[in-house]
Amino acid sequence: MRKIIATQHAPGAIGPYVQGVDLGSMVLTSGQIPVCPQTGEVAENVVDQARQSLENVKAIVEAAGLKVGDIVKTTVFITDLNDFTTINEVYQQFFDEHQATYPTRSCVQVARLPKDVKLEIEAIAVRGDTL
Repeated sequence: MRKIIATQHAPGAIGPYVQGVDLGSMVLTSGQIPVCPQTGEVAENVVDQARQSLENVKAIVEAAGLKVGDIVKTTVFITDLNDFTTINEVYQQFFDEHQATYPTRSCVQVARLPKDVKLEIEAIAVRGDTL
């Protein structure tokens, strides 16, 4: 079973892809850049951008009926590794607020991201009854 996830609580796709896919036992999100879904705006600073990207991931996961604690893997793409520590602080705070176990994670620096944002985050979440 494959179901496309679409929610107004995360920004719409800016290309030929979907926000997420529900495979039944697993949900995969597309990379979420820090665009506010209500205004279409992007904050200037990396703290607010990191928080918005995480909130966008959360919205997609929740649209599939899961929660932040069901996220088991993230990939973080950043344009400047000097922001790594700051992003880590926001990331830790986000998962702590949701009383979630930290997921596994990869973090890589990339040359550039859409809309010249500072980061993009994608996630994989798993239904608890399948663990």
